[in-house]
Amino acid sequence: MMKTWAIFEKEFKSFFYSPIAYVILAIFTALTGVFFYLYLSSFVEASLMDTIRSQQYRMAPQKLNVNLMLIRPYFWNIALISLFALPTITMRLYSEEKRMGTVELLYTTPIKPIQIILGKFFAGLALYIVLLIPTMLFQALLFAYGNPAFMPVLSGYIGLILLGSAFISAGLFISTTTENQIIAAIGGFALSLLLWVVGWGASYAGGTLAPVLDYISIINHFEDFAQGVIDSTHIIYYLLFTAVGVYFSLKMVESVKWRG
Repeated sequence: MMKTWAIFEKEFKSFFYSPIAYVILAIFTALTGVFFYLYLSSFVEASLMDTIRSQQYRMAPQKLNVNLMLIRPYFWNIALISLFALPTITMRLYSEEKRMGTVELLYTTPIKPIQIILGKFFAGLALYIVLLIPTMLFQALLFAYGNPAFMPVLSGYIGLILLGSAFISAGLFISTTTENQIIAAIGGFALSLLLWVVGWGASYAGGTLAPVLDYISIINHFEDFAQGVIDSTHIIYYLLFTAVGVYFSLKMVESVKWRG
């Protein structure tokens, strides 16, 4: 456990030794902030128009659902932005070790490959959670000045973290296959995008293939979380997906170490 923590600590700190983490954090915060502002402006405008209409026609104002009009679509946009952002995090998790030659030092130290992989995986996941913190501050504004339901917000972030862990495990696997960070980023994005859009093929496939494609789709399992529903089926899917990605990463590292 201590060795895994040492790998985690080293990897997490290394993100901030270069400007990569700061650039990703700035861009992620800016994009999510813009979307939050747009959805909030749309909600405020709709609320204002409804108030004017109710006064004009002497009707009771409608109760606009902030969770439906703002929070749910906002989580979908965070998930979409994560699709593009996470490959830039995972691209260096292992390929950087190969490029700099420090991977040989890892192989000669008394550290098991599973400890290396888990340490790097959790470092990537921790950085993703750091990226989500500013979006939580945006959500806090809604609770400070409004009365949104708490459960959809909680389930939304649980879903984002599970979705992010699946993306990171897939990107980590791609990173173990190459020493080129650009190739690792493109490969990680391509794999994540494929798993994102595969569910679209379910509407065109027939027979037993349609439910299979629908289940494989990584984004279809996020829908309930965005709606405030925590379903154990979706949790199991993301945990299994993450475990498979970590397992493939481990086997890739073990095969390279064995050949070495």
